[in-house]
Amino acid sequence: MSAPLSLSDNPHEECGVFGIFSPGREVARLTFFGLYALQHRGQESAGIATCDGHSAHLHKEMGLVTHIFTEESLHPLKGHLAIGHTRYSTTGKSHPRNAQPYLIETIDGPLGVAHNGNLTNALSLRKQLLGRGVGLSSTTDSEVITQLLAAPTFSPAHADPRSPDRWVSRLSTFMVQAEGAYSLVVLTRDAVYAVRDPLGLRPLCLGKLPDGGHVVASESCALGTVGADFLRDVQPGEIVRLNANGVASFTGNPSRKRALCIFEYVYFARPDSVLEGQLIHTVRQKMGRQLAREAPADADIVVGVPDSATPAAIGFAQEAGLPFTEGLTKNRYIGRTFIQPDDALRQTGVQLKYNPLTDNLRGKRVVLVDDSIVRGTTAGPLVKLLRAGGAAEVHVRVSSPPVRHPCFMGVDMSTRTQLIAHRLDVDGIRAHIHADSLAYLSMAGLLAAVRDARRTTGGYCAACFSGEYPIAIPDWMFDENHEKLLFEDMWG
Repeated sequence: MSAPLSLSDNPHEECGVFGIFSPGREVARLTFFGLYALQHRGQESAGIATCDGHSAHLHKEMGLVTHIFTEESLHPLKGHLAIGHTRYSTTGKSHPRNAQPYLIETIDGPLGVAHNGNLTNALSLRKQLLGRGVGLSSTTDSEVITQLLAAPTFSPAHADPRSPDRWVSRLSTFMVQAEGAYSLVVLTRDAVYAVRDPLGLRPLCLGKLPDGGHVVASESCALGTVGADFLRDVQPGEIVRLNANGVASFTGNPSRKRALCIFEYVYFARPDSVLEGQLIHTVRQKMGRQLAREAPADADIVVGVPDSATPAAIGFAQEAGLPFTEGLTKNRYIGRTFIQPDDALRQTGVQLKYNPLTDNLRGKRVVLVDDSIVRGTTAGPLVKLLRAGGAAEVHVRVSSPPVRHPCFMGVDMSTRTQLIAHRLDVDGIRAHIHADSLAYLSMAGLLAAVRDARRTTGGYCAACFSGEYPIAIPDWMFDENHEKLLFEDMWG
C-alpha cells in the first residue's frame, strides 16, 4: 500500500507512542483510542502489542489507525498490558517491515518496543549487532533498539542500584550506549516501561486511570482521550516502570542538559496538549503576538493556515489590533487518503486541500500567518489561492525562524537541499512565493514565547533554525545519500 497523500509543507514527526498497564482490564481498545489521539504524529502505519502476563499478541499494518483496527483485529489482542505506535517514516522508508511495535521472544519472555526518535549512532550499533550474528529484517533503528535490549549479556553496571529488575538493567545499559533521540515504550511479560533520552529531545508523559492503572504517551492529549489524569512529564534520562506494584522511577542515564525539540511548540504537538506545564495553544498565541511586535504589516485582516497556524494567527491579530477571520477552509480528510490523485488533480496542488472564502478576502490586505515554511512547496500556491479569492495584498508572517538546517533526531527534514531557507534568503523566498512581504519570528522571539518565567529547567534543541546541534552529528549523516550509507551493510 502506498503512503498517504501529503499536501503539506510542514515537517512530519516520526511517530507517537502509547503504553498502558491496567490490571483486570482488556486494554487493546484503550490503546486504540490513545493512538487515535496521536494520529497527527504519524499516518503511515500503526500497531498494538499486548500481553496477558503469559503470551504476547501483535497487530500492525500500513495505514491510519481507524483503517487498521476493527472489532475483529482488536479481539485477539488480549491482555492488561499494551504498547502502541503510529508512524511517519524518517529513518527507514514507508514499508510494512518498518511498522511498529516490534515484538520478539527472548530468554526472559516477550519483548515489545515502540520508538519515537532517531539514533545518531545507529550505524555503529547496527554493525555491532550484525557482527554478533544478529539478523535484522527492517531498516529502522527501532529494530536495532529491540535487538540490543534482547541481548542477555548486557551488563547491569549502569543500572539504578535500587532495582534488581533485569529489564531496568538492560534499558540503563542501552541508554549509556545510545546517542540521539528516543522516547520508548517497552512491553514485557509483566510490565510496561517508559524511557526518555537524557536530553529529553522527544516528549513523553505519565497519567493515571480511575481504576488505578497507568498510562504513558507522547502527548497529554492522549491521556484525556482514554480518561486518564495527567501526572507529569517523564524526565530526561528516566525509566518509568508500570506494573502490579504501581509506578516506579529509575535513573537510566542522568541528564546533564536538556534539549527538548522546540518544534513541538511550533507545530508537532496538538494545541490541547500540555508540555512542560504549558498549554500548547497558549504558547502558539504568544508566538503570534511576538511576531506582530517584530514584524507588523499594514493590512486589513489576519488569517491563519488551518489548522496548525490558527493560534499564532489569533495572537498576531490580538497584538496588531486587526480582525482575525477565516480566509481558507480546509478539507480535513484529503491528506488522509491512500488514493493518489491523477496528474490533472495534482496540478491543482493545494486546491485539493484548501478553498478560499471569497467574501472574507475580497479587496482586503491580508496577513497570512503560517507556523513554518520548510520546503516552500505550499506557501506560493496558498498566496496565489488568496489572490484568486480576491485578496488585494498578501503579507506572509511565519511564527518560527527560517528552517535552514537538517534534523537528525526524528523529523523528516534530513537533507539541506530539501530546505528552501538553506538555498534562498528571506527576500528570495518572498519572491519565490510571490508575497507582497515576508517576515519570520526571530530566534530570540521564539524563545521568549516558549520559555515560561516560572520555569528554570529550560533548554531546547533548535538546531533546524540555528545549526547548533545538542550532540555531535557524524559526518556521514550530512550526506544526501546517508540512508544508503546506513543500510548498505544490510542490503549490499
